[in-house]
Amino acid sequence: MPPALPSVSIVIPAYNEEPVIRQCILAALYQSVPAKEIIVVDNMSKDRTAELVRLMQEEYPDVPLILLSQDKEQGLIPTRNHGLDHASGDVLGRIDADSLLEPDWVEQVQRGFADPEVMAATGPVLYYDMPLRRFGLRADDRMRRFVLKLAKKQYHFLFGSNMAIRKDAWETIRTEVCRDEADEMHEDIDVSVHLADHGLKILYIPGMISGMSARRLEDSPKDYRYYVTRFERTYKNHKIHRRVLRVPMLIFMGVYYPAKVLRKVHQVRTRQVVRRGGI
Repeated sequence: MPPALPSVSIVIPAYNEEPVIRQCILAALYQSVPAKEIIVVDNMSKDRTAELVRLMQEEYPDVPLILLSQDKEQGLIPTRNHGLDHASGDVLGRIDADSLLEPDWVEQVQRGFADPEVMAATGPVLYYDMPLRRFGLRADDRMRRFVLKLAKKQYHFLFGSNMAIRKDAWETIRTEVCRDEADEMHEDIDVSVHLADHGLKILYIPGMISGMSARRLEDSPKDYRYYVTRFERTYKNHKIHRRVLRVPMLIFMGVYYPAKVLRKVHQVRTRQVVRRGGI
Protein backbone atom coordinates (compact mmCIF):
# COMPACT_ATOMS: atom_id res chain seq x y z
CA MET A 1 0.00 0.00 0.00
CA PRO A 2 1.53 3.37 -1.03
CA PRO A 3 2.24 5.87 1.76
CA ALA A 4 -0.41 8.48 2.45
CA LEU A 5 0.09 11.80 0.72
CA PRO A 6 1.07 14.69 3.00
CA SER A 7 -1.62 16.96 4.41
CA VAL A 8 -1.53 20.60 3.30
CA SER A 9 -2.28 23.73 5.30
CA ILE A 10 -2.84 27.04 3.52
CA VAL A 11 -1.62 30.19 5.28
CA ILE A 12 -2.81 33.64 4.16
CA PRO A 13 -1.29 36.74 5.80
CA ALA A 14 -3.69 39.67 5.49
CA TYR A 15 -3.60 43.41 6.13
CA ASN A 16 -6.48 45.57 4.84
CA GLU A 17 -7.51 43.02 2.22
CA GLU A 18 -11.28 43.57 2.28
CA PRO A 19 -11.63 43.75 -1.55
CA VAL A 20 -9.93 40.40 -2.23
CA ILE A 21 -9.98 38.17 0.86
CA ARG A 22 -13.30 36.45 0.13
CA GLN A 23 -12.37 35.37 -3.40
CA CYS A 24 -8.98 34.19 -2.13
CA ILE A 25 -10.61 31.97 0.51
CA LEU A 26 -13.20 30.64 -1.92
CA ALA A 27 -10.47 29.52 -4.33
CA ALA A 28 -8.69 27.80 -1.42
CA LEU A 29 -11.95 26.10 -0.42
CA TYR A 30 -12.95 24.74 -3.80
CA GLN A 31 -10.08 22.33 -4.36
CA SER A 32 -10.08 18.89 -5.97
CA VAL A 33 -8.38 17.69 -2.77
CA PRO A 34 -9.29 19.70 0.34
CA ALA A 35 -6.66 21.43 2.42
CA LYS A 36 -6.33 20.27 6.00
CA GLU A 37 -6.94 23.87 7.10
CA ILE A 38 -7.05 27.39 5.74
CA ILE A 39 -5.49 29.91 8.10
CA VAL A 40 -5.99 33.64 7.64
CA VAL A 41 -3.69 35.73 9.81
CA ASP A 42 -5.05 39.24 10.26
CA ASN A 43 -2.36 41.82 10.98
CA MET A 44 -4.30 44.63 12.66
CA SER A 45 -6.39 45.43 9.60
CA LYS A 46 -8.32 48.67 9.75
CA ASP A 47 -10.98 47.55 7.29
CA ARG A 48 -13.46 44.61 7.30
CA THR A 49 -10.92 41.87 6.53
CA ALA A 50 -11.37 39.99 9.82
CA GLU A 51 -15.14 40.51 9.79
CA LEU A 52 -15.44 38.99 6.31
CA VAL A 53 -13.43 35.94 7.39
CA ARG A 54 -15.71 35.47 10.41
CA LEU A 55 -18.77 35.71 8.14
CA MET A 56 -17.28 32.99 5.93
CA GLN A 57 -16.69 30.81 8.97
CA GLU A 58 -20.43 31.06 9.64
CA GLU A 59 -21.25 30.47 5.97
CA TYR A 60 -19.02 27.38 5.77
CA PRO A 61 -19.21 25.85 9.27
CA ASP A 62 -17.87 22.47 8.13
CA VAL A 63 -14.72 23.91 6.60
CA PRO A 64 -11.53 24.22 8.71
CA LEU A 65 -11.25 27.97 8.14
CA ILE A 66 -9.22 29.51 10.97
CA LEU A 67 -8.81 33.20 11.75
CA LEU A 68 -5.74 34.20 13.72
CA SER A 69 -4.73 37.66 14.85
CA GLN A 70 -1.14 38.88 14.84
CA ASP A 71 -1.33 42.15 16.74
CA LYS A 72 2.14 42.39 18.29
CA GLU A 73 3.81 44.13 15.35
CA GLN A 74 2.98 45.38 11.89
CA GLY A 75 4.54 43.58 8.98
CA LEU A 76 4.34 40.67 6.58
CA ILE A 77 7.21 38.63 8.04
CA PRO A 78 5.94 38.35 11.64
CA THR A 79 2.43 37.76 10.29
CA ARG A 80 3.63 35.02 7.93
CA ASN A 81 5.70 33.43 10.67
CA HIS A 82 2.75 33.45 13.07
CA GLY A 83 0.63 31.56 10.56
CA LEU A 84 3.31 29.03 9.68
CA ASP A 85 4.06 28.43 13.36
CA HIS A 86 0.38 27.63 14.07
CA ALA A 87 -0.28 25.47 11.00
CA SER A 88 -0.57 21.73 11.61
CA GLY A 89 -0.26 20.25 8.11
CA ASP A 90 2.69 18.18 6.93
CA VAL A 91 3.20 20.84 4.25
CA LEU A 92 2.56 24.54 4.80
CA GLY A 93 1.26 26.38 1.77
CA ARG A 94 1.78 30.14 1.81
CA ILE A 95 -0.08 32.50 -0.51
CA ASP A 96 -1.07 36.17 -0.56
CA ALA A 97 -4.53 37.56 0.13
CA ASP A 98 -4.94 38.41 -3.56
CA SER A 99 -3.94 34.90 -4.70
CA LEU A 100 -6.49 32.75 -6.53
CA LEU A 101 -5.41 29.12 -6.44
CA GLU A 102 -6.20 26.86 -9.36
CA PRO A 103 -8.66 24.10 -8.33
CA ASP A 104 -5.98 21.38 -8.29
CA TRP A 105 -3.37 23.39 -6.36
CA VAL A 106 -3.48 21.28 -3.19
CA GLU A 107 -3.39 18.12 -5.31
CA GLN A 108 -0.32 19.37 -7.19
CA VAL A 109 1.42 20.24 -3.92
CA GLN A 110 0.70 16.79 -2.49
CA ARG A 111 2.15 15.11 -5.58
CA GLY A 112 5.31 17.20 -5.40
CA PHE A 113 5.84 16.52 -1.71
CA ALA A 114 5.23 12.80 -2.12
CA ASP A 115 8.99 12.77 -2.65
CA PRO A 116 10.33 12.92 0.93
CA GLU A 117 13.43 14.80 -0.23
CA VAL A 118 11.38 17.80 -1.39
CA MET A 119 11.43 20.43 1.35
CA ALA A 120 9.84 23.38 -0.47
CA ALA A 121 8.13 24.09 -3.76
CA THR A 122 6.89 26.92 -5.92
CA GLY A 123 5.10 27.25 -9.22
CA PRO A 124 4.14 29.79 -11.89
CA VAL A 125 1.56 32.52 -11.52
CA LEU A 126 -1.30 33.66 -13.72
CA TYR A 127 -2.09 37.39 -13.61
CA TYR A 128 -5.88 37.26 -13.58
CA ASP A 129 -6.47 40.99 -14.03
CA MET A 130 -4.34 41.27 -17.16
CA PRO A 131 -5.22 40.48 -20.78
CA LEU A 132 -3.81 37.36 -22.47
CA ARG A 133 -3.77 35.55 -19.15
CA ARG A 134 -2.79 32.10 -20.43
CA PHE A 135 -0.04 33.60 -22.58
CA GLY A 136 1.22 35.40 -19.47
CA LEU A 137 1.19 32.12 -17.55
CA ARG A 138 3.32 30.42 -20.20
CA ALA A 139 5.74 33.35 -20.20
CA ASP A 140 6.01 33.26 -16.40
CA ASP A 141 6.64 29.50 -16.49
CA ARG A 142 9.37 29.84 -19.12
CA MET A 143 11.06 32.65 -17.21
CA ARG A 144 11.23 30.57 -14.04
CA ARG A 145 12.58 27.53 -15.90
CA PHE A 146 15.16 29.74 -17.62
CA VAL A 147 16.40 31.25 -14.36
CA LEU A 148 16.60 27.83 -12.72
CA LYS A 149 18.65 26.52 -15.63
CA LEU A 150 21.01 29.51 -15.52
CA ALA A 151 21.51 29.09 -11.79
CA LYS A 152 22.32 25.41 -12.40
CA LYS A 153 19.75 24.56 -9.73
CA GLN A 154 22.04 25.83 -6.98
CA TYR A 155 19.53 28.52 -6.07
CA HIS A 156 15.85 28.76 -6.77
CA PHE A 157 13.60 31.53 -5.67
CA LEU A 158 10.32 30.77 -3.98
CA PHE A 159 7.46 33.11 -4.77
CA GLY A 160 5.41 34.32 -1.81
CA SER A 161 2.14 34.28 -3.76
CA ASN A 162 2.61 30.61 -4.57
CA MET A 163 4.84 28.52 -2.34
CA ALA A 164 4.84 25.61 0.07
CA ILE A 165 7.34 24.39 2.63
CA ARG A 166 7.48 21.14 4.53
CA LYS A 167 6.74 21.68 8.21
CA ASP A 168 10.00 20.02 9.24
CA ALA A 169 11.92 22.39 6.95
CA TRP A 170 10.15 25.40 8.43
CA GLU A 171 11.08 24.22 11.91
CA THR A 172 14.71 24.05 10.75
CA ILE A 173 14.88 27.66 9.48
CA ARG A 174 12.19 29.50 11.44
CA THR A 175 14.62 31.04 13.92
CA GLU A 176 17.12 31.89 11.17
CA VAL A 177 14.98 33.76 8.64
CA CYS A 178 15.70 37.46 8.56
CA ARG A 179 13.36 39.85 10.37
CA ASP A 180 14.11 42.63 7.88
CA GLU A 181 12.90 45.44 10.14
CA ALA A 182 13.96 47.99 7.50
CA ASP A 183 11.68 46.28 4.95
CA GLU A 184 14.33 46.19 2.23
CA MET A 185 14.33 42.55 1.11
CA HIS A 186 12.12 39.96 -0.57
CA GLU A 187 11.01 37.78 2.34
CA ASP A 188 10.35 34.80 0.06
CA ILE A 189 13.84 34.97 -1.45
CA ASP A 190 15.22 35.10 2.09
CA VAL A 191 13.40 31.84 2.89
CA SER A 192 14.85 30.31 -0.28
CA VAL A 193 18.41 31.23 0.70
CA HIS A 194 18.05 29.82 4.21
CA LEU A 195 16.73 26.56 2.79
CA ALA A 196 19.67 26.44 0.36
CA ASP A 197 22.10 27.05 3.22
CA HIS A 198 20.87 23.78 4.75
CA GLY A 199 21.01 21.94 1.44
CA LEU A 200 17.22 21.48 1.47
CA LYS A 201 15.65 20.68 -1.88
CA ILE A 202 13.34 23.21 -3.54
CA LEU A 203 11.18 21.89 -6.36
CA TYR A 204 9.62 23.83 -9.22
CA ILE A 205 6.17 22.39 -10.03
CA PRO A 206 4.74 23.72 -13.34
CA GLY A 207 1.23 22.53 -12.47
CA MET A 208 1.22 24.30 -9.09
CA ILE A 209 -0.51 27.41 -10.42
CA SER A 210 -1.76 30.40 -8.47
CA GLY A 211 -3.50 33.44 -9.87
CA MET A 212 -2.42 36.79 -8.56
CA SER A 213 -3.25 40.44 -9.14
CA ALA A 214 -1.01 42.68 -11.19
CA ARG A 215 -1.88 45.55 -8.85
CA ARG A 216 1.83 46.12 -8.26
CA LEU A 217 1.81 47.85 -11.65
CA GLU A 218 -0.23 50.62 -10.03
CA ASP A 219 2.93 51.65 -8.17
CA SER A 220 4.89 54.67 -9.36
CA PRO A 221 8.06 53.88 -11.34
CA LYS A 222 10.11 54.80 -8.28
CA ASP A 223 8.15 52.51 -5.93
CA TYR A 224 8.11 49.68 -8.47
CA ARG A 225 11.87 49.94 -8.93
CA TYR A 226 12.39 49.81 -5.18
CA TYR A 227 10.19 46.71 -4.99
CA VAL A 228 12.04 44.94 -7.80
CA THR A 229 15.53 45.79 -6.51
CA ARG A 230 14.66 43.91 -3.33
CA PHE A 231 16.14 40.93 -5.20
CA GLU A 232 19.56 42.58 -5.21
CA ARG A 233 19.37 43.74 -1.61
CA THR A 234 18.29 40.31 -0.40
CA TYR A 235 21.18 38.51 -2.08
CA LYS A 236 23.61 41.23 -1.00
CA ASN A 237 22.46 40.82 2.60
CA HIS A 238 23.38 37.14 2.32
CA LYS A 239 26.70 37.94 0.59
CA ILE A 240 25.62 36.20 -2.60
CA HIS A 241 26.97 37.93 -5.70
CA ARG A 242 26.14 35.67 -8.63
CA ARG A 243 25.11 37.78 -11.61
CA VAL A 244 22.66 35.19 -12.87
CA LEU A 245 20.47 35.81 -9.85
CA ARG A 246 19.87 39.35 -11.12
CA VAL A 247 17.95 38.00 -14.12
CA PRO A 248 14.46 38.00 -12.50
CA MET A 249 15.03 41.59 -11.35
CA LEU A 250 16.03 42.69 -14.85
CA ILE A 251 13.03 40.91 -16.39
CA PHE A 252 10.56 42.52 -13.99
CA MET A 253 12.12 45.94 -14.61
CA GLY A 254 11.92 45.42 -18.36
CA VAL A 255 8.23 44.54 -18.46
CA TYR A 256 7.00 47.37 -16.22
CA TYR A 257 6.01 49.95 -18.84
CA PRO A 258 4.53 47.60 -21.49
CA ALA A 259 2.67 45.63 -18.82
CA LYS A 260 1.36 48.84 -17.27
CA VAL A 261 -0.04 49.90 -20.66
CA LEU A 262 -1.64 46.48 -21.20
CA ARG A 263 -3.23 46.61 -17.76
CA LYS A 264 -4.63 50.07 -18.40
CA VAL A 265 -6.11 48.99 -21.74
CA HIS A 266 -7.62 45.92 -20.09
CA GLN A 267 -9.18 48.04 -17.33
CA VAL A 268 -10.69 50.46 -19.85
CA ARG A 269 -12.17 47.63 -21.92
CA THR A 270 -13.55 45.93 -18.83
CA ARG A 271 -15.30 49.13 -17.74
CA GLN A 272 -16.77 49.51 -21.23
CA VAL A 273 -18.15 45.97 -21.12
CA VAL A 274 -19.65 46.61 -17.68
CA ARG A 275 -21.33 49.80 -18.88
CA ARG A 276 -22.84 47.90 -21.80
CA GLY A 277 -24.22 45.33 -19.40
CA GLY A 278 -21.93 42.55 -20.58
CA ILE A 279 -20.92 41.52 -17.06
